[in-house]
Order: sequence, then C-alpha cells, then structure tokens
Amino acid sequence: MSEGAVKTASLRSFPAFWRFWLARVCLTGGFQILGVATGWQMYALTGRALDLGLVGLLQFLPRILLVFVTGTVADRYNRRWVVAISMLTQAAISALLLAGSLESGFGISREMLFAVALVIGVCRSFDMPTLQALLPSLVPQEVLGRAIAASASASEAATILAPALGGLLFALGAGFAYGLDVLLFLGGAVLILSLPGHQESTGKAPVTMDSLLAGMHFIRSRPDILGAISLDLFAVLLGGATALLPVYAKDILHTGAWGLGLLRSAPAIGALLMSLWLMRHPVDRHVGKIMFAAVAVFGASTMVFGLSTHLLLSMGSLVVLGASDMISVVIRSTFVQLETPDEMRGRVGAVNSLFIGASNQLGEFESGTTAALLGPVAAVVLGGAGTLLVVALWMRWFPSLARRDRMRD
Repeated sequence: MSEGAVKTASLRSFPAFWRFWLARVCLTGGFQILGVATGWQMYALTGRALDLGLVGLLQFLPRILLVFVTGTVADRYNRRWVVAISMLTQAAISALLLAGSLESGFGISREMLFAVALVIGVCRSFDMPTLQALLPSLVPQEVLGRAIAASASASEAATILAPALGGLLFALGAGFAYGLDVLLFLGGAVLILSLPGHQESTGKAPVTMDSLLAGMHFIRSRPDILGAISLDLFAVLLGGATALLPVYAKDILHTGAWGLGLLRSAPAIGALLMSLWLMRHPVDRHVGKIMFAAVAVFGASTMVFGLSTHLLLSMGSLVVLGASDMISVVIRSTFVQLETPDEMRGRVGAVNSLFIGASNQLGEFESGTTAALLGPVAAVVLGGAGTLLVVALWMRWFPSLARRDRMRD
C-alpha cells in the first residue's frame, strides 16, 4: 500500500487490528466482571471495607515488583504468547472460582480471594505493557493514532458494560459470572494467537542489569517522553476524584446507589465518545499544545465537579473530564510508541504502566487523605487546581514538549 493510500485508509483495511480490538474487549470485560464478582464475594464473606482495599493493593503490588521483569519478557519473547499465557491463566483462575462457587464445590475463602487478586495482578503486569508493545506491529505508523484511539474505545466500552453485566449475572448465581469470564479469557487468548506473530527481538542475549533498566534509561534520555509520562502521573495523582464519588453521591448530591452508578459511568462515557471521535479525526498537528490544553480541561472539570451540587452538572463535568483525559492519553501513547524502537517497547511500556497504575492508586489515597483533613469539596477543588499548576510547571520545564507539532519529530 502506498504512503498516500495508507494516510487515507480506514482501520477496516487491517483485519488483524480488529482481532486485537476484540481481544481487548474480552480481556477488559473479563477483568471487570472478575472484579465485580470477587469484590462482592469478599464483602459478603467479611463485611470489611479494608479487605476490599487490600484486594486492590495486592493487584497493584506486582506492577512495582515486576516492572523490569515484565518489560524484558515482552521484548525478549513472542508477545502473542506472553498475552495468551496471561489470559489462559486468568481463565484458569475463573474456572477455579466457578468450581468453588457451585453448590457441590469446595467453597471460596477470604484467603483464596486474596491469592486470586495477587495472581490477577501478576497477569495484568505482563499483559498490559505487552499489549501496548504489540499494537504498533499490526498497523502502519501513519494510522497508529487512530488505532490507539480505537483500542482505547474497546477498553472503555467494556468498562462501561461489563460491570453491569457482571452484577446481573452474579445476582443469578456466581457461577454464571465466572463461567462467562472463562469464555471471555479463552476467546481473547485465541484471538491474540491468531495475530501476525511478533518474534523474539533479542534472541537469547544475556539479561543484564543494564538491559533490565533500559526502559527507564530510555525514558530519561527523551525529555518529551519523560515530560508526557510524568505529566499524566502528577495530573491524575492530584486531580483524581473518583475515590470520593460515594461521598458526593450520598452527602453532597443526595442520590442513592443509582446516582453513584451514573457518576461512575460518566467519565468512561466521555472517554468512549472522544475515542470514537479521534478514530475519525486524529490529532496530526500541534500535539503538544493540544495535550497540555486537554490536561488543563481535565483539571478545570475536576474543579467544576468539586463545586457542583446538582447531579446533571456533576455528570456533565465528569463526561468532560473523561473526554479530555482520553485526548491526552491517545496523544501521549501515540508519540511514545512512535519514538520508541520496537525492541524497547515492552520495557518502556512496563514503566509507563507502572506510572499509570501509581497515579490511579495513589491518587485515590491522596483524595481520601485530603478529604479526611479538609473535607471532600476542598479536596477535589484543590486537586483540580493542583493539576492546573502541574500543567503550567510542565510547560515551563518541558518546553520542547509544549512546542511539539507532530506525533513524530
């Protein structure tokens, strides 16, 4: 296909990408349903919110402990098989939970759910950076931005629909939810293995400390990549208000559980709609300014949400928040992938995934702590203001990123 034809080509011209897209739907949907089912079972068993927090911590810890290992594996071995093994492991975990949930089963304990959370965390530590590294091999560079937006739409759609479906199935019986999980993970593994193969990049070259840390060194040596990844880290760390949604739903907006459900869905709806827009209208010019503007809108919409006392205004601000976050995510992901050599994408992706996970997890902790000290409104408003301050500082500290015109210089 000629360069001009590639630039005007639709993603429909690349069937391998759509198998990848369906695999992401299966993976994200399965993870979301598994989270709903195991979270409900844990709370039913113990009645302690602390145990729910420990589940989240156990899922996050492997990202820290394995960050250099997972990236190296993604760069040394066939990426299709790395993701497939992760999904098959999650299918086996779901089958185990299915067996334990049957009337004639062995039952499910608190300790077993903790062990499941840890194993799922290990699997996610491998499949997230590996999927990021696999995507650029499926489409030409000229349509990578559209592909990343479309890939994000798969995750957002699954994030919106899967929890509701998982809750409905769990109400019919835990076995239904875990049974669907088995099918989703198995189907996703088959789809991944059907993709054109990425072969081992570095053969059997010895693993050294330098090779393990190569992703970190590469990011530090590229100011634009370092600036973009750290911008997302601190912006989400300060501006994350999702941990306080139950407080807002009950004490400020005075709605019930239905209102909390709407608030939780709003950012994903905004992100999904924006990802669909970016599929048709990719950002080609002024990418630095647009990314900084999007993060600023993220901070401003966080402040609007913090001050709102009306459900519709709160939902609207969260929709804008999700849409603006998607713009910065797609821009950052696209140019980081384009600037990173293929043999390094796994290790760079692993560090990036750690930053993303840290911003989300620590952001929730920061919001909860600040709310306990100052109250929920002050916590959210100050967090949004902090995001705006980060934008101003990063434009000063990373001027080449702010001036960046195209995805690939």
